Amino acid sequence: MAVVGGGYAGMAAAAALAEQGVRVTVYESARQLGGRARAVTRHGLVLDNGQHVLVGAYRETIRLIERIGAPPDSLMRLPLQLSFPPHFQLRLRGNLPAPWHLALGLLRAQGLSMPARLRCALFVERCRRRAFRLPADASVAALLREHEQHQDAIRFLWEPLCVAALNTPPERASAQVFLNVLRDALASDRASSDLILPRVDLSRLFPAPAADFVVRQDGAVHLACKVEQINRVGNHFMLTTDRGPMTHDAVIVATQPSRVPAIVGHLEPLGDALKMIAALAYEPIVTVYLNYPRPCRLPFPMLGMSRGFGQWMFDRNQISGQSGLLAVVISAYGRERKLSHEQLGEQVRREVAAMLPALDTPDWVQVIEEKQATFACVPKLRRPDQRTDVAGLYLAGDYTASDYPGTLEAAVRSGLRCAALLSEAS
Repeated sequence: MAVVGGGYAGMAAAAALAEQGVRVTVYESARQLGGRARAVTRHGLVLDNGQHVLVGAYRETIRLIERIGAPPDSLMRLPLQLSFPPHFQLRLRGNLPAPWHLALGLLRAQGLSMPARLRCALFVERCRRRAFRLPADASVAALLREHEQHQDAIRFLWEPLCVAALNTPPERASAQVFLNVLRDALASDRASSDLILPRVDLSRLFPAPAADFVVRQDGAVHLACKVEQINRVGNHFMLTTDRGPMTHDAVIVATQPSRVPAIVGHLEPLGDALKMIAALAYEPIVTVYLNYPRPCRLPFPMLGMSRGFGQWMFDRNQISGQSGLLAVVISAYGRERKLSHEQLGEQVRREVAAMLPALDTPDWVQVIEEKQATFACVPKLRRPDQRTDVAGLYLAGDYTASDYPGTLEAAVRSGLRCAALLSEAS
């Protein structure tokens, strides 16, 4: 069987099938694996095309990484801490069980008045009593207004969490999906709220080891091999590739959603799924890397930024041993305030200098923009199922049906479900 696309969704499906003894062939159009979560080389350093963060609730991703991916020490696990110096700090204590770790963390949050902290705790408790379900989806902003959240709590807690998880501004983000994330990450068991930072680049973290595993199980991984179209021929699928035609019994299409219509858009039974894909809008993520001549140790590996373009700053020295390197992430980067990469890099440099005045001038600044990093996670969004109306053809990707927004966990879960569906059909 074939997997078209070597990102996290495709490699999760391929690894799961290979583990079951299925001979898998992966086709990836790029020269490396990882899709929108991959390694790039700039200025002689291996970087990620975007700084990614996991939480303990992303169990399937973590399980696959630990079983098939990089070594266990490739993940840095820390109790969740949200810091926006000098305005706000929330720490979830690691020695308390859920949900007390969250309740105590909210009540002790620095930078909020006691009434604001009580409203935060009451908001979470009300959501818990309703099983984190809404009678009708709405925007995150509307949900926060309904629960009378203080503006400082919105600015330093709820909005950063929403943008980081859904990559969609609260005014347009799905409240139900946001509550799904809160349910699993903050209101589940204590370990689910842990912050998990990859110590190795995103390609080495899982896709590359998964490819090695597939090959060891008599499968194949073809890089720089683009699939132009997939046709049903009898009981098989004919893949038109730039290396010639390939025949397979079943296919999992794990490309980015914008590529799906070109590959299978001519297959009539896919009409409803294709309409859902066509309706998707996309949000970018920008990562600005700044390399300084001397190490610049932050008080915590991840710090929040306020009143500027930068949203989160990561100390790559603490995380991955890349001395002097900082990464600043801008999620849901609004096109209405679009700057050139040079202008944006300079703006972020100034914001970092204002926060850390002791830093020298960076040796270089590198801006990496993933223009279609995730789909816009808006209310009442219809997403296609992994099972299609074409027997033997499946869709995998973070955009497919899921409780989660466009995250690595959603991608991995979609790949695993495709593998399970294919096994059931065999």
